[in-house]
Amino acid sequence: MGVAGFLGTTAIAMTAGVMVAAHAAAPLPRLNLLPGSLTVSGASSGGYMATQYQVAFSQDVIGAGIVGAGPWLCAQGVVTRAMRDCLAGSAGGPHEQALIAALRSSAAAGVVDDPSWLAPDRIWIFHGAKDERIGRAVADSLLRFYKAFVPLERIRFETRVPAAHGFPTVSDGGACAKDAPPWILACGYDAAGEMLKYLYGDLAEPAGEPGGELREFGQSRYVTRGALASMAETGFVYLPKDCAAGARCRVHVAFHGCRQGIGFIGRSFARQAGYNRWADANHIVVLYPQVEKSWFWPMNPRGCWDWWGYSGADYAARSGAQLSAVRRMLTALGI
Repeated sequence: MGVAGFLGTTAIAMTAGVMVAAHAAAPLPRLNLLPGSLTVSGASSGGYMATQYQVAFSQDVIGAGIVGAGPWLCAQGVVTRAMRDCLAGSAGGPHEQALIAALRSSAAAGVVDDPSWLAPDRIWIFHGAKDERIGRAVADSLLRFYKAFVPLERIRFETRVPAAHGFPTVSDGGACAKDAPPWILACGYDAAGEMLKYLYGDLAEPAGEPGGELREFGQSRYVTRGALASMAETGFVYLPKDCAAGARCRVHVAFHGCRQGIGFIGRSFARQAGYNRWADANHIVVLYPQVEKSWFWPMNPRGCWDWWGYSGADYAARSGAQLSAVRRMLTALGI
């Protein structure tokens, strides 16, 4: 079966899932968001998810920041391939030429947007020099994948920071070179700031601690496949005061990594990764969707975003359980 067929096989059959009826937590607020301002980012499984979202909805996204992850559709729906080709120790890393061809065929089949929409985007890639979980060959493959669609002058590739696998910050989190919970790394390096400055251009420097609101919202109302989507009941959105009051604002989606969701470290990723300071200073709303762990159907014990197919064969298509849920969240916010 071709990859386009692989992505599309369950797009119809699984879309008929049952919407969860109980919505205890508040919905997302409707905001005054600037069209054409959406950027995405993520670390580890969240990095894979950010690329999947950008590719699936490339008409809507203007840039992506990827930390410690590999190319789109790296696993091709096979967990053993994910382990073999997409992590550390991979012999040569993923075969991105096959993935480039798969994207073109998937777009021709209509399950993702045409990759020509990627050309004007900005891409920021980070690979920690001491990352032993995702190999350098995997990061290099991600770079080559993007170069097939985006001019090199619109891509930044950072590999010099001596960081382990995780999300680098100035001072929050654990030791920079230690691969350990909560995978927020105090590296003396502001990954969120460097990323957002590159994706949006010149931004105002933060003056101090963020003064907006990190608000909880109910995710279930945006999910159409129930438990199969492996999404938590609660997500977070950071609202700068001016944005909450009706000012025109941009929007960014930040996808946490494995074992970084609400069920593992609570609000720590949303509070400590460093996005909110920059959001406050530059009128950017930050959406933090959350995945939960699951031990059976689907098997997702580490609470990872789906980059190998546990939520359905269409996981990397617009119809995918998680991608479509995040799309509905953004629609609710007003983008």
